[in-house]
Amino acid sequence: MSSPRFLRSCLSTCIFLVLLTTSASAYFLIDEPHRDTQWVNNQSNLVKWQKGLLDGINGFDVEMARLGTDGLTLVARNVPATQESLNIFLSDVQPADDYFLIFMNSTHGVMHATSPRFTVLSAGSNPTSKGLSPDSTVPTVTVSGAPNPTKAFATTFPALAHNGVVGGWGRVPGSVELATMMFATLACIAAGGAWAMS
Repeated sequence: MSSPRFLRSCLSTCIFLVLLTTSASAYFLIDEPHRDTQWVNNQSNLVKWQKGLLDGINGFDVEMARLGTDGLTLVARNVPATQESLNIFLSDVQPADDYFLIFMNSTHGVMHATSPRFTVLSAGSNPTSKGLSPDSTVPTVTVSGAPNPTKAFATTFPALAHNGVVGGWGRVPGSVELATMMFATLACIAAGGAWAMS
């Protein structure tokens, strides 16, 4: 095999492996509510999610919106991502079938995930497709009234570690793996360059 061909093959393989390892940990899925879920006013409803381990997301904000009308309901700020679930108690929220949740970093405007559409029923209704039962081990956030983006978050969790200055690369989750991948990439490039020069 000629050296330029071998070099291209080596570099392509290295780039592919780096891209494969970085994309494997980047997912964020909202499991509950799902498309057929019906939430009822004056009841707690469970929100459940799963996410990648090395995606650098330690916390996020939860917002509720509707497709048919403008406006946001700011539910919770700084939700710890490791918690994996949250209860939302609805009080006097307008019944409709076009609600969805948004998980985002509202400081930077980065959206992490959106839920499928779900339905909110009036108090006392009997849902035909109730979601999972509320989890008594996680906090409950009370949301009331119509969407109003000028209203503060219903709940703000304490500030999260790793959302600011943390004192070095080794203390940020995923930083050692990132540094290792960067070093491996640079080593492959240097080896390819040396091979091409010889």
